Amino acid sequence: MSLKVELKPGERILIGECVISNSGQRARFVIDGKKVPILREKDIITAEQADTPAKRIYLAVLLMYTSRDPREHYPTYFSLVQDLVRAAPSTLIHIEIINNHILTGNMYKALKQVKQLIEYERELLLNEVGRKNLRKSSEQNLQPA
Repeated sequence: MSLKVELKPGERILIGECVISNSGQRARFVIDGKKVPILREKDIITAEQADTPAKRIYLAVLLMYTSRDPREHYPTYFSLVQDLVRAAPSTLIHIEIINNHILTGNMYKALKQVKQLIEYERELLLNEVGRKNLRKSSEQNLQPA
C-alpha cells in the first residue's frame, strides 16, 4: 500500500531513521515499501517539550514507534503510565486503549490515542485550576472586610 505525502515549504518528515526536509516549494511524493515509521514534524516532540505526564507518555510511545526494538522503551512507558493512573485514575480508559495498541504492534494508533490523552489531561488541569480559583474566590468572599 502506498502513502501519498505532501510537504509544505520548509516542512520536515521522519521516514524510518531519516529526516527529509522540503526546500522552497510544496512537494508531493509517494512512499512505497515495507512498513517503516513515518511522522510529520508537527507530530514529533522533544524531551524539553514533554512537560506534562501525558506528553512524557507520548514521547515514550514516539520512541517505541521509531525504535528498531520498541521493547527497550517499555520500562519507561509503564513507569510513566503507573504514575499517571495513580495521580488521575480517570485516565485509565485512555491507557487501556494505548496499551492494547502497543501490545498489538500498532504504535501509530497508540500515538494518536496518546494525543487524546494529552487533550484529556489538559481538560483535567483546566478544571482543577478552575476549582482552585473558585475555592480561592469563595474563601475571599467569606472573610470579613
